[in-house]
Amino acid sequence: MPGEGAYMQTFMDEIFRAFRRPEQRRWAQAYLWALIHASGKKTPRRMALAKPLPSAAAHGLHQFINASPWDWNPVRHRLTGLVAERTAPHAWTVAELIIPKRGEHSVGVHRRVDAETGRTVNCQRALVFFLSSGGRSYPVGWSLLLDRTWDSDRERRRRARIPGSEAGRTPADHVTGYAAEVAAQPRLPRLPWVLDLTRCTEAARVLAGLARQRADVVCEVPPDHQVLLTGAHAPLVTGVSALMEVRHARQTHVLLRQAPDGRVRAVPVHTYAGTVTTPRPAPGDDGAGRAYRVVERPDPDGRQPPRYWLTTLTDHRVEEILRLARSHTSALSAVAVLRQRFGVLDFEGRSFPGWHHHMTMASAAYVHQRLHPGAGAGAGATPAPPGAPPRRVPAAALTGVSR
Repeated sequence: MPGEGAYMQTFMDEIFRAFRRPEQRRWAQAYLWALIHASGKKTPRRMALAKPLPSAAAHGLHQFINASPWDWNPVRHRLTGLVAERTAPHAWTVAELIIPKRGEHSVGVHRRVDAETGRTVNCQRALVFFLSSGGRSYPVGWSLLLDRTWDSDRERRRRARIPGSEAGRTPADHVTGYAAEVAAQPRLPRLPWVLDLTRCTEAARVLAGLARQRADVVCEVPPDHQVLLTGAHAPLVTGVSALMEVRHARQTHVLLRQAPDGRVRAVPVHTYAGTVTTPRPAPGDDGAGRAYRVVERPDPDGRQPPRYWLTTLTDHRVEEILRLARSHTSALSAVAVLRQRFGVLDFEGRSFPGWHHHMTMASAAYVHQRLHPGAGAGAGATPAPPGAPPRRVPAAALTGVSR
């Protein structure tokens, strides 16, 4: 397709602008190109087999990811800004990624029970942060979750080059910390956070942290999630499912949905007639007192239990709330693509910086493909391989937090 090579070069020039050394920029371009075009596992050795990379490229690709001291944050910031500029984002969301591993030396590896299968797995556990627009979610941020064994083992942390700031951070800390980071960037839009907290043991802390930042939320919660009723009577703490069983206290909204066979069916959705707050999760947390709306969506076929959401968007239509809630579904679809096509399961290094470098490049490859759908293996011109003089290409307009 004409212009694809120019588009990729322009994309790279924008995303990797923070790289001062020409050699770094050329290896970044080679790594991104190989993530998109190489088949099979996305390891430096396998990626180096993709033409037109030279046969000795494996060492350079490995060094760029594992040894080169580049900061991944400016790359992610530019990637986020590009997505915000070229799409019409409506939400932030987060998805979990479990990365199976062998042995005990990969950074962050630990044994845990997989919530879906019930099996104990040896793995890394990551959070992927997305900007959602329309029916798509774009991965723009990453966190690697470290369990207590990594917090307490100084020698292990030293070998993996884990910064001290990563000690003792829980999933709630990662989510609220990232939310604070994006809120501090004035060029990014203030958007609601769409989260699945149904299996999150820190749901109350996440909500409290986002409340402190005055961030709007659309959060799916488990049926027993505690809310606080206040008013004329004494305050009452109850679960959301128990609250919605009080028929006179809920309102029914009928939504029309078209089935695959073309027939239109009426789908009832319930909301609590008033608003609720959340109990204070811990001393000193000031998220309590914020008003939330409770939304209950029964399963249309009656085969599954109802699902529940808490949202601060109390003046939005129910249809809008459920449309936003679907952002998390699109994030799960994006995780599947990242696993299948962009090598997020394939990082073989052992260092914390190397892991973040690889995941940042996987995000860049994903975003490039989604903003320019015509790009793909074997299509169009390619950037010069490392070692060749950098080509000057005229600037071209860019087109374009489970269940």
